[in-house]
Amino acid sequence: MTAPTRPTEQLAPHPSDATPAGTAPTAGGHRRSGRWIDHWDPEDATFWHDGGRRVASRNLRISVFAEFVGFAVWALWSIVVPQLPAAGFVLTIDQQFWLVAVPSLVGATLRIPYTFAVPLFGGRNWTIVSALLLLLPTVALALVVQRPDTSFGLLLAVAALAGFGGGNFASSMANISFFYPEREKGKALGLNAAGGNLGTAAVQLAVPLVITVGAGVALERAGLMMVPFIVLGAVLAWRCMDNLSAARADPRSFAAAARNKHTWIISFLYIGTFGSFIGYAGAFPMLLGAQFPGAGLSIAFLGALVGSLTRPLGGVIADRVGGTPVTIASYGTMALGALGAIQALERDSFGLFFGSFLLLFVATGVGNGSTYRMIPAVFQASATGDGAPGDVRARARQAAAGCIGIAGAVGAFGGFLIPRGFAASTSMTGSLVPALWAFIGMYAVMALVAWAVYRRPGAALAGARI
Repeated sequence: MTAPTRPTEQLAPHPSDATPAGTAPTAGGHRRSGRWIDHWDPEDATFWHDGGRRVASRNLRISVFAEFVGFAVWALWSIVVPQLPAAGFVLTIDQQFWLVAVPSLVGATLRIPYTFAVPLFGGRNWTIVSALLLLLPTVALALVVQRPDTSFGLLLAVAALAGFGGGNFASSMANISFFYPEREKGKALGLNAAGGNLGTAAVQLAVPLVITVGAGVALERAGLMMVPFIVLGAVLAWRCMDNLSAARADPRSFAAAARNKHTWIISFLYIGTFGSFIGYAGAFPMLLGAQFPGAGLSIAFLGALVGSLTRPLGGVIADRVGGTPVTIASYGTMALGALGAIQALERDSFGLFFGSFLLLFVATGVGNGSTYRMIPAVFQASATGDGAPGDVRARARQAAAGCIGIAGAVGAFGGFLIPRGFAASTSMTGSLVPALWAFIGMYAVMALVAWAVYRRPGAALAGARI
């Protein structure tokens, strides 16, 4: 029997098969730039215990920071836009909502190509590149907000660049998934996602403080304050992260997922959970400023904060009772939150409005965790075929991996739909209430779909208690 590989021989002091010049030969004898690990087997308990866990943890820590910065850049315009009138910009409400919505549209679109970038270029290499790309939206923002005569088209183009930060989520999650064994992947990905989501709350907290230091409003600081963190993220990735040769692009996983109806059902459900989180997080500062001008923007960050912190809770509860009941309960709670916001607008009650939105954010966070937890359970339960059980499970894991990428991209489009829904409602009726009623209706439809497909007596997967 061949003795198991001891990772300490390959991983210490800094795991790499790289040459002193920082390159490693491929199987064909070519040179690769960056730090590469050519043997990686986290499912081997000895390998994992003798150094694999340490290496994975180091890469996870840097990945969380890089994703944190990415989300912060993605959310920059959500807190900058309400400040534009004070800086001399003349924009309609519809134009302001466009500036909030377009980063989510671009970020959602970039998530699929960003997922494939990790196997193509290496997780370490792509983390460096994707971090440095964030200099484009931040520096461009700092330049254009100093000129109130900047055209709306140029403002929209610069806001679209912030979508680079949204794409980072997909590549970061894909990279970390390669480092961890199946038994610990859920926890690692949950920490990675929650850490990234916190970037939204952090930037919404910091920007109002930074731009008002001294006299007037210095909006360019909103972009410039991010530059040191972007550079730090790139340097940390360069110094401390690794590329894995075993991380290979597998278009088959996406093809298998795209052919499976459950991919699109879960993607639809994820629009209601993650899409609501990123959509409300983007719109909340504007809503507060427009509906309750005296409240100030300094508390807008609390919505994104509670939504981020409750995401892991959703996964934990789903592990115990199943993802579907938790997701359905989240939709119900979101509907209650939206109903409370409607009542608050009718009564002109800031306290009720703010509390209702915090309830909405809590429910989106829990729903994010529970919906993601449904994906592996659904594909394992629905796996069929003529092969051996091991082959069936392998196909299910492959399709589930593809579903995570597709659902993450589709769900992020909610970040575009919700601000545009508020814009349409305000333009046509002068009120947010019609949009909130529409969202309540969508949550009811999504809850019904989740129950009908995964919990309805007689449904094909009802026995799996997903």
